[in-house]
Amino acid sequence: MNKRLSLLGWTLILVVCACQDAGSPALSISLEEMPSPASSPSGEPFLSSSEDGVYLSWLEEVTPTMYELRFSMLQDGEWNKPGVVAAGDDFFVNWADFPSVLPGPQGSLWAHWLQRGSEGGYDYGVRVAESGDGGKTWSEPWTPHEDGTPTEHGFVSMMASGSGIGIVWLDGRKFVSEIDGEPAPREMTLRFREIQVGGKPGPETLIDARVCDCCQTDAVVTPSGPVVVYRDRTDAEIRDIYATRFLDGNWTEGVSVHQDGWEIGGCPVNGPAVAMAGDQLAVAWFTGAEDVPRVKIALARAEGLEFEEPIQLDDGDPAGRVDVLGLSNGDFLVSWLERTGGETAEVRMRRIRSDGAISEAVTITSSSSARASGFPRIAQSPDGSLVMAWTDVSTSPAQVRITRVHLED
Repeated sequence: MNKRLSLLGWTLILVVCACQDAGSPALSISLEEMPSPASSPSGEPFLSSSEDGVYLSWLEEVTPTMYELRFSMLQDGEWNKPGVVAAGDDFFVNWADFPSVLPGPQGSLWAHWLQRGSEGGYDYGVRVAESGDGGKTWSEPWTPHEDGTPTEHGFVSMMASGSGIGIVWLDGRKFVSEIDGEPAPREMTLRFREIQVGGKPGPETLIDARVCDCCQTDAVVTPSGPVVVYRDRTDAEIRDIYATRFLDGNWTEGVSVHQDGWEIGGCPVNGPAVAMAGDQLAVAWFTGAEDVPRVKIALARAEGLEFEEPIQLDDGDPAGRVDVLGLSNGDFLVSWLERTGGETAEVRMRRIRSDGAISEAVTITSSSSARASGFPRIAQSPDGSLVMAWTDVSTSPAQVRITRVHLED
């Protein structure tokens, strides 16, 4: 029996209309707090969507050492009874490196999570499972990387690819003590692998041999093939956002979305987001170049990676943690975390028109800039409304919360 969680308890929170002037797009919304399918304590939410509904996944703490990767589907305004993808006392749980569940080709459903290795610390790897029955049962987990090193493997993005999915991850195999008798370069790499529905994997591919150590990646499928965005790392420790496209069976050389020139000697743990609307790509990201925090967006034609000059979106003190969503009318919505004093913060959103015009910012919810608050996520349901998920740390223990965002214009 597939019981559902009733949403009769929705509470209207706010109606907001934001626009800058007659030439700028409006962002008029109404917000409804939805009962969350996630119990407490829970965190690390992720959202994906298909023509059938929105999928929410999260990690739920069952005991102080045991976690479950759970998921639920929003259909016709109601969350299905949560299902369990995997459980264990060896999950690698990290506020910034979160699991995912998303639909794939031929009615398949895919999930990934992270599992600790025997050496502890940052010895952990990616596990991928497939379901052909809507998440009732799952395949045995599969590991896309075969190096076998006790190093970090994570920050995964998955996307539809051919008759299966493509998996992109940050791979720390060059962080071992030595390689072929020589000191290891201690450089993070970006790698890719496809797996077909039914479990047949393709070869492993190196996308970029030196990237930022622990920033999230993101991916979107365009008519010209998948596009992946990530934070690069040059020899001079410039860590700007790059993009690459899967074209004719190969990944193109990464190109800079914009040369911010952010020189930083460590990872900011703040990756980019990418989406497509109409015939345009949008990449949103955080940068701290020149010691000034900013959230930006840059647009490009979907068939190319030649980005226009970026547009600044923040309100002066962003913490980053961006997400971006493409709408059917060609507009984009970008969310980010804006600090409001101390560790208090708000999740804010702007609409960006295809010509680059932007709306005023609206606040979706209060939050925190503490690490435990994680990365708010947004997705669009088949009825056109938006779903936002975030980790609420205002109560103890923390819990994944959901807000429904209705676009009024």
